[in-house]
Amino acid sequence: MSSDYINDLLTFIQHSPSPHYTVRSARDLLDEGGFTALPPAETWHLEAGRAYYVPLYDSGLVAFRTGRDLRAHLRLCAAHTDFPCLRLKYRPEIRQNGYLKLNAEVYGGLLRESWLDRPLSLAGTVAIQSDDAFHPDMRLIDIGRPLLTIPRLAIHMNRKANLGVELNPQKDLLPLMGLDGQALTPHFFLDFLSEICRCLPEAILSYDLTVYPVEKGCRLGWHDEFVSSPRLDNLTSVLACVTGLLEAPDADGLSLIALFDNEEVGSQTKQGADSQILPDILRRIYHAFALTDDDFSADLSRAFMLSVDVAHAIHPNVPEKCDPTNQPVMGRGVALKIASSQRYAGDAAAVAVVKALCRESDIPYQIFMNRSDIPGGSTLGSLLSANLPLRAMDIGIPITAMHSCRELMGAADQQYLTELVRTFFKHK
Repeated sequence: MSSDYINDLLTFIQHSPSPHYTVRSARDLLDEGGFTALPPAETWHLEAGRAYYVPLYDSGLVAFRTGRDLRAHLRLCAAHTDFPCLRLKYRPEIRQNGYLKLNAEVYGGLLRESWLDRPLSLAGTVAIQSDDAFHPDMRLIDIGRPLLTIPRLAIHMNRKANLGVELNPQKDLLPLMGLDGQALTPHFFLDFLSEICRCLPEAILSYDLTVYPVEKGCRLGWHDEFVSSPRLDNLTSVLACVTGLLEAPDADGLSLIALFDNEEVGSQTKQGADSQILPDILRRIYHAFALTDDDFSADLSRAFMLSVDVAHAIHPNVPEKCDPTNQPVMGRGVALKIASSQRYAGDAAAVAVVKALCRESDIPYQIFMNRSDIPGGSTLGSLLSANLPLRAMDIGIPITAMHSCRELMGAADQQYLTELVRTFFKHK
């Protein structure tokens, strides 16, 4: 196993503290790989044998390669750029009991307790007033240093703390920013933000700011066989999709990756998987090559998609939460996610295709299925394959501590997942 895969993953995660930064990190890799950016608001003039990408409202992205014969095959990989976290509310300033706090809300199904007592920071996008009301000056910011924390209540004040504590998100998850001072204005956070953006406070019209843990990811274990890091869900998949497409050889057909935002809150947004944005982009690609809607529908019927998101590994201390006969282990290969409820995309033929690809390239794989009495979450694959009627299969790296502030995976699995995506795109 090459350590380059893990070094690249940890670097990618460190540079991607919010969905907007994840897209910028992906764009940097695609730019370096010779991909051309396509403005969504302009007419596209595409050429065979070229590579392009389209931003999806700055927090998502679609990238694709066009072969000499575009209709030779249609292959897609999908992942999501967002992760469970805290997001700042508007007018977030709270001055209370000599402290400065920020009003925040929960985004997605995060494990609340895991965010306590950690050094936290802020990253995201800020909208600054410009000369054109319809085109504000959008700026990416990353504070990049420990700025916030959420202190835990001492056990002396809650003797039942070790029995489990229910945390109220409006009361117990408000980040502490500093000590109160008489010289501060009531809008102390807006003043702070204006200093970062180097503008007047009144010029800041809005923002989308993510609270994230500052601590870097690392390898651990007797033989460095694990990776502990924030945002493994789902930046492991994002990087595998980007790398697999970059390393895919020039070939016939259309090879595409779609990186969506808002998966953790249902995907029903303009840049989410449960929208018409991917079908629209695919039709634009086909029309740019003078192909018809009938051509597109015909190709969809024989297309294939990998929906790439993390899976649950069997837990070392709570193995009974895993299915009795399907028990993925961290570091032992990619997980094929199967559910008869179709909350994961796939059928017998799709499972067979992915198993065959793994066997051809000696990629280890495992099967994940939920216990019958513990329903799992749904995925991009089930949403996309409903809007785009094509065969799809859910796969991903098995991890533990999913949706924690810091998650755990097997180090070898990033290479296995990347090799599978690469094999998927290069297979004739």
